[in-house]
Amino acid sequence: MAAKGAGPAACMLEDGLLEERNRRRVIFHSDMNAFYASAEQAERPELRGVPLVVGGHEERRHGIVLAKSAQAKAAGVVTGEALWQAREKCPGLVVVTPRYDVYQKYSRLARRIYYQYTDLVEPFGLDEAWLDLTGTLALSSRSALDVAREISQRVKDELGCTVSIGVSWNKVFAKFGSDYRKPDAVTVVAPDNYRDIVWPAPVGDLLYVGSATRAKLHSSGIDTVGDLACASPELLRRRLGKVGGMLRTFARGEDATPVKPFDMARNEVDRTVKSFGNGLTAPHDIACEADARALIWLLAESVAQRLREARFRARTVSVGVRDAADLSGYGRQVTLPRATNVTGHIARAAWDLLVANEPLDDTRPLRGLHVRASNLEPVDAPQQLELAFDPRRRALEDLDEAVDELRRRFGNTCIQRGTELLDESLLDLDVKRDNVVHPVGWF
Repeated sequence: MAAKGAGPAACMLEDGLLEERNRRRVIFHSDMNAFYASAEQAERPELRGVPLVVGGHEERRHGIVLAKSAQAKAAGVVTGEALWQAREKCPGLVVVTPRYDVYQKYSRLARRIYYQYTDLVEPFGLDEAWLDLTGTLALSSRSALDVAREISQRVKDELGCTVSIGVSWNKVFAKFGSDYRKPDAVTVVAPDNYRDIVWPAPVGDLLYVGSATRAKLHSSGIDTVGDLACASPELLRRRLGKVGGMLRTFARGEDATPVKPFDMARNEVDRTVKSFGNGLTAPHDIACEADARALIWLLAESVAQRLREARFRARTVSVGVRDAADLSGYGRQVTLPRATNVTGHIARAAWDLLVANEPLDDTRPLRGLHVRASNLEPVDAPQQLELAFDPRRRALEDLDEAVDELRRRFGNTCIQRGTELLDESLLDLDVKRDNVVHPVGWF
């Protein structure tokens, strides 16, 4: 920050020095290729070299392609299509069900390699991570390209998986580089070549430009990353609000967001968690109160347990609904008078939202539900005391603590609430175990 009373020239000089310092950063983005399928093939040698997909449970109506091997991709299989469609394209296709514990293991092993090069590692989902090697390379005579190639080779030799690595001076262009060439590639996006590599690309290739944003930009004549970089800030503000300015900054390579440090003890990035949620496509259409209640409690159990493990309470509970007829969906939320991580409180709040908006009969069957807790605060944050003391709250907290301890020792299905037993198709589900932590939003 400029000294008080500094003139425009001093501020411009300081801004220029800051930009130059940012451009001297060395940021990697490592993306493990076809991660789920690669981990399965690394874990099971008999699956190597065969067309393989990791797919959901068809009997539970989760039968879509989650990940595909290179051989399946060559046969035309695409992520997100139904398994029956994939089998039509590739008659010899091998389908395996997801094993998230295996993928989490390989994610940890890859990050362990990254951590040997820098202590600044920021995971972005299970299969991606940013690494800041600015300080590492300042103390070495090696080039960023050499180190990226070494990391890529080590992942291949030690884990049996491949990665694509983007190298740049900012996180957004590093991410672009890892997507630019796949699989098993290293791409450098530097200040002297980014206009040739990044700017001609479709604007949808830029991080956080989704289909809706892309459509809005297209309506304003903005179709490439270069168009976005050169667009009027006022136009972008009118079309997209504050996000427009942020995306323009990304497109111009001016992102200075730091790579947040990786804590080996917690095996997690030091970042702000905004919410905890779980959703599920039901094994059958939900057309009665008993089945809906069982699923709501199953999801709320997972959300509340994860809140307690992370030492958070939530003040807002939301429920998401997906219609069985046309797959349309919507969400509703409520703010509680007091933050909580008690399973019963979260489940009852979600249930009240659901029954207030759905008939829960065969006139409008539901395909899936989602429960989310947000508006978080740490468990050790001070809370406003209630004038009327509720001894039942403390009893419920003690009950949850006892249940958590049993599940830590014997697994999440060792004890279940009676409400969850109302629907037999849900008995063998472990929603918490199968929960996938998705990339954290930037904004």
